Amino acid sequence: MSAPSTDSDATRYVSTVLTLYLGLPETPLRPSAQDRRCARELCDRSVPLSVIESAFLLASLRRLLRPPDVPPLSPIRSLAYFQPVIAELLSNPAPEHYLDYLRFKLHRIACGKNIGTGPTPADVQKTTFSDDR
Repeated sequence: MSAPSTDSDATRYVSTVLTLYLGLPETPLRPSAQDRRCARELCDRSVPLSVIESAFLLASLRRLLRPPDVPPLSPIRSLAYFQPVIAELLSNPAPEHYLDYLRFKLHRIACGKNIGTGPTPADVQKTTFSDDR
């Protein structure tokens, strides 16, 4: 979606941003007034929805793929949490199909099929002295 030209376009843009945000893991069930303001500011700045969705997914994946031995993060309480990642992607645009990759990666995690979470080669490697070789 390009820069909204009418109030209905702006409303649709804000609604899309909030829907994407609320569909993420570890986000609130309902948007706050501050979340709505933040979405409207993104609209006013004409931030492309693809950049916003990429930032949402990238930040979520960064949180979900943290090492298991570090303390857990608290849930995301505001859409403003994603502002630094949005700024990062605006200054350093992602490759063309990166959004598709992020969607795929988050879907794999949501389905419990995260690549790299299975046994490592050392966990399944048989020794020379195994009876089942």
